[in-house]
Amino acid sequence: MGGMPKRPRVLILSFSELVRDARLLRQISAVSQVAEVTTMGYGPRPSGATEHLEIPTSAMSLPQTPSGVLKLATRRLRSAELAAPASRAALRLGQGRRWDAVVANDARSLPAAFRLAGDAPVWADMHEWAPEERTQLTSWRLLVAPLMDHCCRVYLPRCAATTTVAGSIADLYADRYGVRPRVMRNAAAWADLRPTPVDDDRIRLVHSGGAVPGRSIELMLDAAVRLGDDFSLDLYLVPAADGGRYLRSLEERAHGAPHIRFHPPVAPDALATTLNAYDVGVFWIPPYNPNAARTLPNKLFDFVQARLAVAIGPTPEMARVVRDHRLGIVSDDFELDTIVDSLRGLGREEIARYKQASHQASRELSFEREAALAREIITTITA
Repeated sequence: MGGMPKRPRVLILSFSELVRDARLLRQISAVSQVAEVTTMGYGPRPSGATEHLEIPTSAMSLPQTPSGVLKLATRRLRSAELAAPASRAALRLGQGRRWDAVVANDARSLPAAFRLAGDAPVWADMHEWAPEERTQLTSWRLLVAPLMDHCCRVYLPRCAATTTVAGSIADLYADRYGVRPRVMRNAAAWADLRPTPVDDDRIRLVHSGGAVPGRSIELMLDAAVRLGDDFSLDLYLVPAADGGRYLRSLEERAHGAPHIRFHPPVAPDALATTLNAYDVGVFWIPPYNPNAARTLPNKLFDFVQARLAVAIGPTPEMARVVRDHRLGIVSDDFELDTIVDSLRGLGREEIARYKQASHQASRELSFEREAALAREIITTITA
């Protein structure tokens, strides 16, 4: 009698701290169901990985060394592909190893992924629209954007599979590079929860995510102050790569507002349970760059799994989900007065209905469909 079929060996590469990257953790969990997974990235080994190759946190993911910046400035993009310290560390860690497939997360990892893959297929998971990821920053727009465009132009047509987070972003990749990624949303794993009753004393607003400049978290703070004692706002924020400077500025801005509370960040697998105690998940992000204009973020799906009502701005991808499933309210614009008015118009019975709608949609808006797609991709490209 023959033994069990040998599971393919898959490398998942990401220049991020894997144990704090919700999308990566879900990707790993799905791929590990059909393959032996080696992860490569910053920080300790994540759950689901058979083996982990740790890139030093000091190894930057972009060519920010003097020689690397010179290559970017002089448009020697082929030479700059592997100039980032993280890329060089990845090649050292993977030297002499072979995998049946490599998963590259984001454009900056594509050159290293193809070098590590050798003849094996590569699946590119493009979390956002890479060429304009941070174009609100002049240095990024002038130096890094051409490299991201180069990596997409050279490597995406060679990928065995591509995915991204939203249909409108898939359209951008198809229009510019002739490659249409399949959509793998940032949906959270299904949580076995029920809506909690709406508080009689005050409506409990909550926001979770990164304390990243540009996401206009100040809007939420100012709205909560303007709303007064009938509302509270709790924030579960992950400090940005600025050493927590922006987070501290938010705390200072809210100083003296008794109904605004900052909490330590919560692990992705505990987030839905933590947020379940609240009433309305809130997020207004003005379209300050192309990705912000098209975002369909983790937190929207986290709010659904927490069985919350949702209050957002008119960001098309999010608004479509909220309206299709009747999850909450969409403000007409991103102005403070508009946001405050939209929240003041919420009644407790209406919030309870929205929370119940999140409960009804929780299966459809969970990671189960995305997990099936991930398993299908790995099974197909390693066949």
